[in-house]
Amino acid sequence: MFSNQPLADRLRPKNLEDYDGQDHLVGKNGVIRRIIESGNVPSFILWGPPGVGKTTLAKIVATSLDRPFYQLSAVHSGVKEVRETIEKAKSQQFFGRPNPILFIDEIHRFNKSQQDSLLGAVEQGILTLIGATTENPSFEVISPLLSRCQVYILRPLDDEVLKKLADKAIKGDYYLSKYEIQIDEYEALIRISGGDARKLYNALELTVSIEAESGAGRIVITDEMVLKHVQQNLALYDKNGEQHYDIISAFIKSMRGSDPNAAVYWLARMTEGGEDVKFIARRMLILAAEDIGLANPNAFLMAQSCFNAVNVIGWPESRIILSETAIYLATSPKSNSAYMAIDAAISTVRQEGDLPVPLHLRNAPTRLMKEAGYSKGYKYAHDYEGNFVSDNFLPLEISGTIFYEPGKNVREQELRKQLEAKWEKIYHYKNDKG
Repeated sequence: MFSNQPLADRLRPKNLEDYDGQDHLVGKNGVIRRIIESGNVPSFILWGPPGVGKTTLAKIVATSLDRPFYQLSAVHSGVKEVRETIEKAKSQQFFGRPNPILFIDEIHRFNKSQQDSLLGAVEQGILTLIGATTENPSFEVISPLLSRCQVYILRPLDDEVLKKLADKAIKGDYYLSKYEIQIDEYEALIRISGGDARKLYNALELTVSIEAESGAGRIVITDEMVLKHVQQNLALYDKNGEQHYDIISAFIKSMRGSDPNAAVYWLARMTEGGEDVKFIARRMLILAAEDIGLANPNAFLMAQSCFNAVNVIGWPESRIILSETAIYLATSPKSNSAYMAIDAAISTVRQEGDLPVPLHLRNAPTRLMKEAGYSKGYKYAHDYEGNFVSDNFLPLEISGTIFYEPGKNVREQELRKQLEAKWEKIYHYKNDKG
């Protein structure tokens, strides 16, 4: 018989020694470890994907320093709850006693007035704020509050950490340890988890519980077993309601796959589930740039207009704007050429280091710079026919490198023709070789 308390809660670490992952924050020289050792805790925000230990880390900080710990969820709390918590913190202030910690989960869901209500208490040291968010705090946390908080980034758990957690669970959990469990294959558990410890634990516990109910004495976990049980019992596997990231993933992939019907369906699932409309609109902005790009530049303008509109138009009318945009993006031609181009350029920068800027491309605001050859030989494009002149604009070491490969769509094929006409030696040469 298994506990109603989820495995992830039963195995929640109580101290840094039991906390796995995030070595850059909690390792020997990690900033969170140093904070605990110093006893001086600033307000900070933990930014990272779900299931990587944000809530656990906040609780460890409070426990390690013997601080009172208040916890609010931005989904269920408002200004009233924030103010009540601040009053509790004030009433517990004693001479020399450290201020309590207020942990706010999903702080990105707090609106401006809710975040404003925290400012005074944080400024005056009535409490120390620890926020957790899966969204970029630069976009979701108001500037006055963000300026008073450090931001620490948590990473998805890697395969080795996930394997370690699974092994610890079958030996260290009170209920799982009653069975003779052996994990022969980890791939399915790792793939299902997606770097999320909570999903890993859910899949593991579900698999063991089903096998135990069937009367199995010794349970040998394989990839086939895990996939069979999880896929057949999706509702049970998702018993903590962790569908948010799966559904937004399905929504994005439906638009990327040019299926407007699926896109609208997943959009409806999100709107009916109370998803933040700004979150949906922002994801469509990213998709417009990453997956449509230059095949239809108007898609980004459409997505930007959608994002602006849902910020000023209330619900339920915003659902129409979201639907129109989702359909437009799904039915647009697709290209990831801009995404591939910047990643290729970044890869070259990391491999080649800081290559010098060619002298003819440098500014020469002083006589000394001119004498050194700065700007010498630069050809001003507007002085030439068609406002174009063939020149080298890259560091000499990588001259002729192609980062942008036009996609195979109508608009970018026209761009290819223009590039081949202007940069014949580069693009024609590449085509001849390719």
